[in-house]
Parts: sequence; C-alpha cells; structure tokens
Amino acid sequence: MTDPSLPARPRPQSLADLFMSFTLLALQGFGGVLAVVQREIVERKQWLTQEEFLEDWAVAQILPGPNVVNLSMMIGGRYFGLAGALSALAGMLAVPLVLVLLLALLHARFIDHPGVAGALRGMAAVSAGMIGATGLKLSLALSRNPMPQLWCWALCVAGFVLVALVRVPLAYVLFGVGGLGCYLTYRRLRP
Repeated sequence: MTDPSLPARPRPQSLADLFMSFTLLALQGFGGVLAVVQREIVERKQWLTQEEFLEDWAVAQILPGPNVVNLSMMIGGRYFGLAGALSALAGMLAVPLVLVLLLALLHARFIDHPGVAGALRGMAAVSAGMIGATGLKLSLALSRNPMPQLWCWALCVAGFVLVALVRVPLAYVLFGVGGLGCYLTYRRLRP
C-alpha cells in the first residue's frame, strides 16, 4: 500500500518493524520526542526526507492530539495504510503507557523527596535544550522555502515575541502569523 510516486528508499519492512521502531522512539524521547523522531526517521532510518518531515510535522501540529502521535500515524499510513497507522499508534502508546503508570506509582510514593524534584527540573532543562537544537537544525530547510529567508525569520521572531513576551494566546498567533506566512508563500508561488 505504498505510494508509487515515492522514490525508492529505505522503508519499514513490516508492521512489526513499524511498531518496534515507534516503541523505541517513544521510549527514547520521554517528555519530548521531536529531536529523537527527526534524528531517527530522517537521518538514521531515512524513511522521510528533511522536507517531507517538515511538511508532515507542520500538518501533525495543527491536528488535534499529540504532535508526535499524529506524525507516527501519518508515517505508518504512508507505508501500510490503516494497519500501518494503527501499528505506529500502538508503538507510540502501549509500552510508554505502562511505564507512565509505573512511574506515577513511584512518584506518589517519593513525591516529597528533594532528589525527585531536582531530577525533574534537570530533565526539563535537557528537554528544552534538545528542542532548541532541533529547531536550529530544522531551520536550515528554510533556505529552500519560496519565501525570502528574512521574511521567514521575521515571522519566527514575531511568533516568539507574541507568545512568549506579549502573552497573546497561541491560537491567535497561529491564525495571525501562520495565516500571514501562508498568504505570503502563496503569493510567491502563484504564477
């Protein structure tokens, strides 16, 4: 059930391979898997190109639900249809769900221990750093965007300022800045 327009390249070998790959991704990126998914799917496994990853990630972000779960279902569906989407979904959720339940039991038992609070703060800092590094790596694809790079960076800065500093609700920023970006790109692509 693969798309014949896709060029020949590495792909998941079976539904089990898809399930195991997304299970391992989910276990590697506990608390934020964008950096891990990009590295594994694009660089290591080469199931998607950098451009395909960016396009699929953009769509996954606007769909309801967790972004990486949406992305896993899109990748599974691309290679194996509905069965692939469900296999990737199960891989993303089954084992991590069991681990989260076990960790919740442990957390409830040791909630007052200062080491637990310190460990959680440390994991948050590492996660923020990984997301920032991935953002910088993905920004290289902006050079192939039809919009001038200066415009792309201006929209990025505007989005950051509006959300982080001015505290405009994210939905307004997505529709406003995102809509402006779509309009500007459309104008550049129009013959």
